[in-house]
Formats: sequence, C-alpha cells, structure tokens
Amino acid sequence: MTNELIIIRPSYELKEAIWEYRQEYFDFGETQINGSCGIAQAGNFDEWLELVLSIEKDKLRNNVHASTFFSVRKTDNKIIGSIQLRHSLTPELEKHGGHIGYGIRPSERRKGYGKQQLLLALDEASNLKIPKVMIICDKDNVPSIKTAISCGGILTCENIYEGNAQQIYWIDLC
Repeated sequence: MTNELIIIRPSYELKEAIWEYRQEYFDFGETQINGSCGIAQAGNFDEWLELVLSIEKDKLRNNVHASTFFSVRKTDNKIIGSIQLRHSLTPELEKHGGHIGYGIRPSERRKGYGKQQLLLALDEASNLKIPKVMIICDKDNVPSIKTAISCGGILTCENIYEGNAQQIYWIDLC
C-alpha cells in the first residue's frame, strides 16, 4: 500500500505536527480527539507530553498504565491518527473505553487508515503480552465498528453508557 502507516510515540520533536493535528479537529468543530490522552483539553504541549510519558511507565491514570501513539503516513510524515493502548482494564474501562481508543484526523477519514492503525496498535498490545483486546464503539459509529470487525473483532455484547448505546468487541491476539 502506498500510504503505509507507522506508529510513533509523541515527542518534543513532533510538537508542531501534533499541535497542528489537534487544531484540525477544532477546525472541523470537534472537541474530542480519541486516542490522544486528552490533548483536546491540554493547556499546553509540555504538560500534555509529560502526562503521556508518565502514564506509560510511572504514574497510573484511571488505575492503568497506557501508551499513546500517533500513526504517521510514511510518504509525507503526516500524522494521520492517534491511539491510546491501555495495558489493562478496570471495571470502568470494561464499561466504557476498552483497551484501545483511536481516532483518525477529519481530513483523512474514509481512506482505510483506521484498519491500518488498529492493526499496528494490536501489534503493540501483543508485544505487551495482552492476550485479547477489548474495543468499545458507539453503536452509531459505523466506521469504528467496521474497523474493529475487519481486525478480527467479535461482537460480544451491547450496553448503554451515559445514555449512549455501545457495542463491545474482543480481538484474540493469541
């Protein structure tokens, strides 16, 4: 595939590209950036990056360690999406969140990047010895549902969380 993606961890060197990625969501009228460790609410880049780096190794967030990545298109080094991989699940994450949260920047949606990005995240989960991964999608988010299914997701149940109908998928990594 010409537009193959790689995933990278956030760093100071990527500050301008990450902040531009964030701004695109705002320009499209979106206030939530899935898979980005709360970058939409971040006061500044340095504090956000410190949080991202600390929850992977040292500090727990919502009682779990998590890794944050950006998917980058190899042909032009453009950030295409964001991924947060939670290393374990809490009862709250079992209701809403799952192991992986991900998003694709608005201008790059419907181009097949969601599947590529999720497959890369699943490789990272496998490297962490996570035997199976839970993905939770809003029931009306058809692109995310198709992405989960295309990566081996099996629908196991549906629930309502804060008034939203959701579907829960599991992907075996063993």
